[in-house]
Amino acid sequence: MAEGKFLVGITRDNLRPDGSTIFDPACLELLNHPRITWEFLPELEAEISPATAARYDALCVMMARVTRASLSGPERRLKLVARFGVGYDTVDVAACTEQGVILTISPEGVRRPMATAALTLVLMLAQKIMTKDRLTREGRWAERVLHFGTGLTGRVLGSIGVGNIGSELFRLAAPFAMRHLACDPYVTPQAVAPLGVGLVDLDTLFREADFLCVNCPLTEETRHLVNARRLALMKPTAYLVNTARGPIVDEKALHGVLAAGAIAGAGIDVFEQEPVAADNPLLGLGNIIVTPHHVGLTDECINTIAAAVFSSCRELAAGKSPRNVVNQQVLGRVPHYFHA
Repeated sequence: MAEGKFLVGITRDNLRPDGSTIFDPACLELLNHPRITWEFLPELEAEISPATAARYDALCVMMARVTRASLSGPERRLKLVARFGVGYDTVDVAACTEQGVILTISPEGVRRPMATAALTLVLMLAQKIMTKDRLTREGRWAERVLHFGTGLTGRVLGSIGVGNIGSELFRLAAPFAMRHLACDPYVTPQAVAPLGVGLVDLDTLFREADFLCVNCPLTEETRHLVNARRLALMKPTAYLVNTARGPIVDEKALHGVLAAGAIAGAGIDVFEQEPVAADNPLLGLGNIIVTPHHVGLTDECINTIAAAVFSSCRELAAGKSPRNVVNQQVLGRVPHYFHA
């Protein structure tokens, strides 16, 4: 490695089995900078090792966890963790901040694709697409009259969270003439008024929503936020959609209300344990749509994310502060290691 080079490592979960990248290779052109050398990590790491943190100036991570142990090595060189996606529950933010490591995310890439994914599940549940697909395949056409869908006009679309993705969901849903309700302690009624969203408390949201979408990050505050007590507040005709993070929903409680018919159904892209276990009882239910934490991953999504991740590396290598920094307080303490 040339002296003074800014070495960028990209985790191997960004590669397909044949070695091709999951994103457009043209995205890597953003790393064409005289100070940057880049490579894919030699091994697939579930957790970034201290040895890896000692080798690279920046790490572009998809699923790999960055823990306090990752940053514990005495030879640590790492200055930037650039995460593919908007969630950062796989990164120890406090440890990064203490060690002066910048953490960036890529919200631009997920805003429209993930909002579209949540709306897709809403529409599939409303139209009972999975049931009608099964009837068709099994030649049970006579049963069509037993499975009318749910019209959207005047129904309540609810969201736990009105941030990056939640706001976009309401924008996309505007033509369906639904009522929009949300709970988010971090926004004001004035901020969401242009979206036609009314802010309510969490219990009211569970009681009134016909389609309730989870659009909040996973934190200690939101872990099992969707629990047995709150699920019991939902209408028997209501649906739950979770495209955020699995542990926000208590799966045991969700299975209970779905199995009992206490709510109409659910669309679940994320699970408490991933990959989901084959014996997870949710998989045996007929009133749930399940996808493998992948429902929003389109070419648009991954290419925009990759561009944002590599731009963060380029900006820091050029002596600039990257965009979308989670731990902003680090910027005042971290020197610009390279100057344009």
